[in-house]
Amino acid sequence: MHPFQLYHPLHALIFKVTLLKKAHRSFIGAGLLLFLFFTANTLFAQSARIKEDSIYVRTHYTKMERMIPMRDGVKLYASIYVPKDISTGAKYPIMLNRTPYSSAPYGDTLYKTSLGPSMLFARDGYIFVYQDVRGKYMSEGDFEAYRPFIPKKKNKTDNDESSDSYDTIEWLIKNIEGNNGRVGTWGISAPGYYTTMTNIEAHPALKASSPQAPVTDWYMGDDRHHNGAFFLMGTFSFISSYGAPRPTPSPRGKPGFSAYGTPDGYEFYKNLGPIKNVNEKIFKGENRIWNQLMEHETYDEFWQSRTPVPHLKNIKPAVMVVGGWFDQEDLYGPLKTYQGIENNKPASPNLLVMGPWIHGGWSRGTGESLGNIRFGSKTSEFYQKEIEFPFFNHYLKDKPNPELPKAYIFETGSNEWKKYDQWPPKNTSEKKLYLHPNGKLSFSPTPTTAPAFDEYTGDPAKPVPYTAEIRNIRGSDFMYEDQRFAATRPDVLVYESEVLTEDVAISGNVFANLFVSTTGTDADFVVKLIDVYPGNAPNDSPENPRKTMGGFQLLVRGEVMRSKFRKSFTVPEAMVPGKIENVKFDMQDAAHRFKKGHKIMIQIQSSWFPLVDRNPQKFVNIYKAEESDFQKANHRVYTSSNTASYVGVRVIE
Repeated sequence: MHPFQLYHPLHALIFKVTLLKKAHRSFIGAGLLLFLFFTANTLFAQSARIKEDSIYVRTHYTKMERMIPMRDGVKLYASIYVPKDISTGAKYPIMLNRTPYSSAPYGDTLYKTSLGPSMLFARDGYIFVYQDVRGKYMSEGDFEAYRPFIPKKKNKTDNDESSDSYDTIEWLIKNIEGNNGRVGTWGISAPGYYTTMTNIEAHPALKASSPQAPVTDWYMGDDRHHNGAFFLMGTFSFISSYGAPRPTPSPRGKPGFSAYGTPDGYEFYKNLGPIKNVNEKIFKGENRIWNQLMEHETYDEFWQSRTPVPHLKNIKPAVMVVGGWFDQEDLYGPLKTYQGIENNKPASPNLLVMGPWIHGGWSRGTGESLGNIRFGSKTSEFYQKEIEFPFFNHYLKDKPNPELPKAYIFETGSNEWKKYDQWPPKNTSEKKLYLHPNGKLSFSPTPTTAPAFDEYTGDPAKPVPYTAEIRNIRGSDFMYEDQRFAATRPDVLVYESEVLTEDVAISGNVFANLFVSTTGTDADFVVKLIDVYPGNAPNDSPENPRKTMGGFQLLVRGEVMRSKFRKSFTVPEAMVPGKIENVKFDMQDAAHRFKKGHKIMIQIQSSWFPLVDRNPQKFVNIYKAEESDFQKANHRVYTSSNTASYVGVRVIE
């Protein structure tokens, strides 16, 4: 199963019903039985809705498959669904989704069970086009992960994802009967990236576009790296399939790696050893994308050429960028894509929507909760009905303007949707959460001028785990997981505020500004911003009704920085043992309200394994490191005077 596909609700239903039976036999409690009963009922309802949607699609749409020629002669596969009533003269806009993840099912008689960003679109009437991008599945050509944009094409056959989009739209407008001459594009994750690219040198027919969790920079913050640190666990499992060779067009993708031999990813990756062992033991040099990752440790021309941000100029379609605050893969992408367009003062609307979702969570489920955290409303359904559908309907069908705000932001903590005329909001100011001696945290700097620091030992042989769960697939849970499992470790520094006497609401960028030293020549620094619940917090977890929420440590934002890139991501520089260095880095944006009675916490550590690969704590090319390069190191975080470390936030005034 592809990582972006969901298990069918019936599979989950069978699992839940099995739990019900076991729970009944074990007498594990009426509360949990009731919870499982309602969950089973919900899954029954989901299954019924899927069946209803599938029948609607087959009844009202005709499917066709076409190979669309590009300017260089390569043909790209497209699966096209056209409303049957075009025979009466009806006209509809086209919704285009370009994907490397398959436009299945293949064959004129096999239909998708739902169409569009949501079935609201299918029931209202649109022409839907799903296209396999160049080199993937049934499309011809060679696949290149995030091909560089060519600003000035030298000849008529030069191509990139922007030109492939343009050529596709041109063909669709001219060849698909019943279209009204307007096109919208959307996609989540990698399809979000391809959506972004449709806006660069856009076809005149493209009127509205929604890049959702768009992959934007595989080095700086999306998927594969964050601030130069390699995201090992998700990258290995994903690239094992995504980068596998495809000699000829095929309706089948390559399966990903599955021979873990253990349910414990921590154990698997520890036993695997240095990253170079992945090729030596598993890929054998045959996975081209993995090889590219291993060949480009720094932010060189290879990476710089692959981000679309520098090219987000003169954007003409209306754009609505969408992301989730708990997105385990692409939180960076939507924020930087929106800002990249905004910085160039587009003539057309450029909107940002951020909700309380994991990767793609706005497109499925109700969005009422994640793990143990409730959001107080059906946020995904609200987004689909009140934001996404009206946006496209306005620009593609001349329906009433929904008057959407510049930034539609869900503030976690308070569980409220906020409307802003800019992002970050105007009424915010930068404030600093200073680390104090003895584990204290305050918006006021420490009064002492004497040198002060906290110290811990980072040991690559015993790295700090990223989750308390036993799992070999990364998952999304760590983004909203209780952090008490880490707070008790001696290699994790913990700083905590006094009990808040009033709410503290943050909206905008979060960044870390650390003053550190190490006995090694390189080190990672992981900083986590945490909301600590009061001891009397109600036990209202939707995941486990018996979960004790008092003292729960909710991860609001966490990020890692590889210190050798503290001055330049292109030219790394060794740390000098014992020398105090300033390590400052972007932790992405947040919109969260720390409520009265809660506390604010900062945790600092030097490993986050196996989410992030182990730093040898020695200045080497980590992709070529030997086992002997890994060493213990002592790290100091300074907390006084002109070396006072802090985390910067934007507080709503």
